[in-house]
Parts: sequence; C-alpha cells; structure tokens
Amino acid sequence: MWIDADAAPREVKEMLFRAAKRLGIETVLVANRRLQTPVGNRLVTAVWVNGGPDVADGYIVEHARAGDLVVTQDVPLAAQLVPGNIAVLDPRGEEHTAETIGERLSVRDFMDALRTAGAVTGGPAPYDARAKQAFAAALDRALARLTRGS
Repeated sequence: MWIDADAAPREVKEMLFRAAKRLGIETVLVANRRLQTPVGNRLVTAVWVNGGPDVADGYIVEHARAGDLVVTQDVPLAAQLVPGNIAVLDPRGEEHTAETIGERLSVRDFMDALRTAGAVTGGPAPYDARAKQAFAAALDRALARLTRGS
C-alpha cells in the first residue's frame, strides 16, 4: 500500500497501519516532510522526498505497481495510476476506476478553473465519522479484492 501522506487524515493513516499489520502488507508513507511511522509495525515505512507535493506524486507513480493500493485525495495522481491497474482510494472512500477517473478529473479541472476566475467554491466538507466509515468500508472491499488476486 502507498499513502500520499502530505494531506491524508490521521484517521486514514491509522486504519491503513492496522490493515498493514493485520494482513502483513508493506505500506509506504510518501511525503515532502519527515513522518513518524508507527512504533512496532515494521511493515510501515516512510519516504521523505525533497521538493513540492508533485515530487511525492512522482515517487508514487514511479514505484507503485499493478495490484498495489494507493490512498490519495489527489485526482491528477489517481488519473496517472488507474491505467496501470493500481487501485486508488480517496480518504472519503471513493474508489477511482477507469470508468470514473475521467469525469472526476474533468470536475476537478472545472472547479480549479472557477477558482482561478475568482469564484468562491468553498472547501471540502469536514472529515467526519461518515467519511471515516465510508473509507473503512472501501478499504475493506479493496483489500479483499486485491488479496484475492482479482
């Protein structure tokens, strides 16, 4: 598993750490700042990349392989990974797939254009219990599928 860790909520990282330990899955945090890994869980490592957020994205694109799981809220990063048969979840439990990534990227680009033009679009909703539950369910489904090898 790969975690785009610069913006991942703490709750998401904790769920991934528990899953790594429970299932014996190597998990890598990638960020442009130093991160602490959980004590006693040797399956979780951290990679610190120098530079901006796109450097972390590039590291994940370069190292993730088909059958891996990446957790990111970065839609352009997801768009680079999905064609490589890499499972991608966002922290709110949405799975990016070949069928959905084009539309999500278009919406993201449209909202970015609105903000650039001066429109106030608001930010994401708070990361609440519903988002946490949705992520946990999506993570369970994705890991079950990936560990079955399908």
